[in-house]
Amino acid sequence: MDSFGIIVEFNKRTMSDNSSIKANTAVHNRISCNYESLHKEIFNPEEQARIRQCVNLCLKTLRTSSKFKIALDYGCGSGNLTKHFLESGLRVAAVDVSIKFLKMVRNRFAERQDLILLNTSGGRLEYIKDKSIDLCACYSVLHHVPDYLALIKEFGRVTKTGGIIYLDHERCSSFWHKNDVYKNFLLLCSKKSGFSFARLRKYLKPHNYVNVIMRTFDKKYQPEGDIHVWEDDHIEWEEIESLLRKSGFEIVIKSDYLSYNNYPPEIYNKYKNECCDYTALIARKL
Repeated sequence: MDSFGIIVEFNKRTMSDNSSIKANTAVHNRISCNYESLHKEIFNPEEQARIRQCVNLCLKTLRTSSKFKIALDYGCGSGNLTKHFLESGLRVAAVDVSIKFLKMVRNRFAERQDLILLNTSGGRLEYIKDKSIDLCACYSVLHHVPDYLALIKEFGRVTKTGGIIYLDHERCSSFWHKNDVYKNFLLLCSKKSGFSFARLRKYLKPHNYVNVIMRTFDKKYQPEGDIHVWEDDHIEWEEIESLLRKSGFEIVIKSDYLSYNNYPPEIYNKYKNECCDYTALIARKL
């Protein structure tokens, strides 16, 4: 398979000895078929339209001279960003720790010749050449990576001059200090939703009780292997911005937004410009 000329050496995958990465790989292999139904906060028209706007902005601000632009979708999952990139005319290197996710992406885009798949051991890009990627993207993945700052540094290494790093769908800084407006938004949504059979169904799923039991032994247990999702351990956007600037990037845009998670539309539309819970960031290499 054509590797777009970005691969240094990828003869054999070396499995990470990091226990959290091993656990993350196992759980995502297990839930891959149900991933999209489990994450309606991602796979809904509102969020997909916002992602499309971000991708368009990435392309608008891209300044590389490449004839054929290459996007690296790190932690591609079921192909969320990959789909948007392919539709935008980019060649895509889709990377994931999960073999089952990669098989899903290959089957979903079976006819595409502008897509390559790479199985990573987690947080490593040593097989990617320096300055070979036009657009490095990471959506809802950083909180799974033990040393996410090291990964971002790697993004900086492989990004071409004029290229873009796009990070998205990680908790914004203000989320950890929930203000009254955001609390009121959640309260109104809860009251409006009221009783429903959909809400009742969660009490009928055995894995929810397993999660409760697991948390009695480990307060930071997360069923999908999330790591940096706690008040005392979360994605630090100031550190990310500082690292990017030191690596020769300028911040094009940093946007905090309120994600849509099956909220009553009238309440969401009223509050979406008043509070936020996630951040998207686009940076360009100078």
